[in-house]
Amino acid sequence: MSNLRCLMKRACYLSVMIFVLFYNWVYAGEPPREPILRIETGMHTAVIRRISIDRDERFLVTGSEDKTIRLWELRTGKLLKTLRPPIDEGKEGMIYAVAISPDGRYIAGGGLTGDEWDKTFSIYIFERQRGALIKRIDGLPEAILHLSFSKDGRFLIAGLGGNNGIRIYSTKDYSLIKEDKDYGDSVNGFDLSSDRRLVVSSDDGYIRLYDKEFNLIKKEKAPGGKQPFHISFSPDGSKIAVGYDDTPDVDIISGYDLKSLYKADTSEFSECEFSSVTWSYDGMLLYAGGGCGKLFDGKPKFIIRRWDNGGKGGFIDIPVAESAIMQILPLKGNGVVFASGEPSFGIVDGVGRLSLYKGNAIADLRAQLEKFLLSYDGSTVRFGYEFGGNSPAVFDAEKRELKIGEKNSLRLLPPIFKMEGINVTDWKNNYNPRLNGKPIKLRQYERARSLAISPDGKRFVLGTEWLLRCFDKDGNELWNVPASSIVWDVNISGNGRVVVAGLADGTIRWFRMEDGKELLALFPHKDKNHWVLWTPKGYYDASPGGEELIGWHINNGKDSYADFYPAGRFRDRFYRPDIIAKLFTTYDEERAIALANEESGRKRVETSIKDILPPVITILSPADGTSISKKELTVRYSLRNPSGEPVTAIKVLIDGRPVSGQRGLIIKPKGEEVGKLNITVPERDFELSLIAENKYSASVPATVRLFWRGKKEEFIVKPKLYILAIGISRYKDEHLRLQFAHKDAEDFVKTMKKQKGKLYEDVVVKLLTDERATKDEILDGLDWLQKETTHKDLAMLFIAGHGINDTAGIYYFLPQNADIEKLKRTAIAFSDIKNTVSSLAGKVVMFADTCHSGNVMGKRAVTDITGVINELASAENGVVVFASSTGRQYSLEDPEWRNGAFTKAVVEGIQGKADLLGKGKITVNMLDAFIAERVKELTKGRQTPVTTKPVTVPDFPVAVRK
Repeated sequence: MSNLRCLMKRACYLSVMIFVLFYNWVYAGEPPREPILRIETGMHTAVIRRISIDRDERFLVTGSEDKTIRLWELRTGKLLKTLRPPIDEGKEGMIYAVAISPDGRYIAGGGLTGDEWDKTFSIYIFERQRGALIKRIDGLPEAILHLSFSKDGRFLIAGLGGNNGIRIYSTKDYSLIKEDKDYGDSVNGFDLSSDRRLVVSSDDGYIRLYDKEFNLIKKEKAPGGKQPFHISFSPDGSKIAVGYDDTPDVDIISGYDLKSLYKADTSEFSECEFSSVTWSYDGMLLYAGGGCGKLFDGKPKFIIRRWDNGGKGGFIDIPVAESAIMQILPLKGNGVVFASGEPSFGIVDGVGRLSLYKGNAIADLRAQLEKFLLSYDGSTVRFGYEFGGNSPAVFDAEKRELKIGEKNSLRLLPPIFKMEGINVTDWKNNYNPRLNGKPIKLRQYERARSLAISPDGKRFVLGTEWLLRCFDKDGNELWNVPASSIVWDVNISGNGRVVVAGLADGTIRWFRMEDGKELLALFPHKDKNHWVLWTPKGYYDASPGGEELIGWHINNGKDSYADFYPAGRFRDRFYRPDIIAKLFTTYDEERAIALANEESGRKRVETSIKDILPPVITILSPADGTSISKKELTVRYSLRNPSGEPVTAIKVLIDGRPVSGQRGLIIKPKGEEVGKLNITVPERDFELSLIAENKYSASVPATVRLFWRGKKEEFIVKPKLYILAIGISRYKDEHLRLQFAHKDAEDFVKTMKKQKGKLYEDVVVKLLTDERATKDEILDGLDWLQKETTHKDLAMLFIAGHGINDTAGIYYFLPQNADIEKLKRTAIAFSDIKNTVSSLAGKVVMFADTCHSGNVMGKRAVTDITGVINELASAENGVVVFASSTGRQYSLEDPEWRNGAFTKAVVEGIQGKADLLGKGKITVNMLDAFIAERVKELTKGRQTPVTTKPVTVPDFPVAVRK
């Protein structure tokens, strides 16, 4: 297992002190006010170092090196809240320790936190319900490595790096009441017994025992390794389990005098460690995990080992993760919850089954090296989503196209590792690389990870733990740039203009070879569908649904939590595919901006993101998870307006659709303003969301889940389904004519009409095809849909025909009588569609197949409607969108199908093939999954449909199979 461990461990146990001692810190006094671009996937993107759960096991808290603290519903793994302390570039803000109070009201977090501006480290205390940062404990001399509340909630204990020991704080006011600084090295772990005795493990090799007043009563050398890591009291307090960071030993010692009792069986392992240990809830089982793993069905997995009889008996090995296990905690029922360095977390139940697993969303770019391929101009990169370059894909940054499973061609070349006159050795996972036998100077503890030599043999680059470095052929450093995480892979383009690097955070980044300036970054989501591509200034392109994968973190001072704004909040200004397209002709962002603006006729507007921020709204009550029994509900909220621009509206959404709100407002909150709304709610479980708007944008929705516990409705009225279906084949302009767009609309309507009396009380249709689908008729149809649909109904808009983007990127749908030279006068502007569907009272589903061309081969033109899809599916518009293809792809039709591939798949799915669970209902998510696979099958992978659903809209049925 030693090779597996070396390859797969993501430097999980790299000493914190390396970062503290050798990173170039700059002390500024306050966190930076400038926006910081961050990845946001709904899951951590770096190692989860610590976890914590409340007494009632409702909540799981995770802390990560990605600088976020996340709150989850433990039972389901649903993300409830992301807490964002103040951060900076570099390592500042990395979270190494978290704790939730026993009653679940407060969350503590710390790590490499606060040193950038205070020259000391801080612990942040958050209120769980609001997410507000209510207290900062500052003045700590080193990084915070472990935190825990006492079981009665009266105390918070902190373990520190270096030889700084432990601190104990009273939770009444978080004042320091006790400390022990007599330590020779970092505190790795501690645990509290039921009678509040404290046991602590340290890298100095000692285990210390304290009484309930936190007085030291015993200090003993650990019986196993030199670095005791995690430590755990048995439920009755009589025994202590010890895991190590330098040996696979798991020791059980006395809970009263620290004397060695026995060892759990780890004899088959020699070069890994079971660093994390815990007991089952009843104390009969012992669990441990860390860097040890095995092969299961030929695939390596890191394990949790579970011993019977308190560690004396036999054991089973449970495969749970693809990276080292970082922490394990006990659950009622004798199961455990764990976190790993992937990052991931999960639950192992009392019988040893993995009952919950939450994986990460990042591509695993480790060990790709010679499989990390690049085109001559650097615009196209081949990478693998999985370790070692497996599950390959090719991304063309110039065309913004992602192709899955592409095999290598002659135009994509691997990095050059050796060339006459440049012989770099000892560079792979090594601290001491050499050039032609001479040492290459790196920082102390800096490890080289990747290498590429330029095709002309004049330069080479090294990717390391912290930096991307460029040297000339004699070993003189020409430049270095900080990396957001480990640089696993590098390659240099054939023309020598760019360096492309694959990083541990799952990003692929382009740097200018001349000076190391970053040009572009790509985040390909692990689902192989979503991606986002952005420049250093924040201009971006994205797949449908992909623009939510990045956003701007904005600090609000060192005593307040930070705000986060997804990129889509600034879509109008920063969604610029045209700028990105120019980067591989200019290799300069400023020149690309100028060229793109010149071609589109846009004027450059130099406005700071800070000046165009949307409002920030928080629901104060009711709390998430509240049970209600009355239809009249008062909602209290707090409102901030960081940009200073007045708030003009507050929308109230139930399950993602508008029900009421306040418009015509002029609210100028100077600080945080509290208000309330009285609304009528449905007699069922639902999600309530508030969205505040100003003239720039809409806020991130504030959402709570509410559960109806009142009298159930005796008679449930089925909804009505209203359909506006538009399909145009016989365009007035013969050059635009298609084969099956009209039939697509007809077949869709025919299929949905069969749902009358089943899922829907009635199905009411307005069908516009060919000559009937003029601009006036379509606008009348949109008006009809808006007037007819009530809050109890479902509206569907189906459009098949031509869509086109004008020179400014504005999207138009072409009616039958359109003139492409006079789009504003003869075509349907996207704003007309958006204004209609966003204002509908009921749920809205849109089917869009508008990437058509009229050529005789049946291919459909390259119209990119990504921006349209993303805007419709934003929370403030609330539309579920099924689109026929992604980005610049063609939509395909075929005489054999007598439909477009997309519509054929939609119809087949609704007719029953999308009933993936066999329960008679077809939901949005099921239809999405079926359409994706069916279109791929029909078109042999040439067309990729996409579905986007607002975060505020839960999954719901669209058809039944009877």
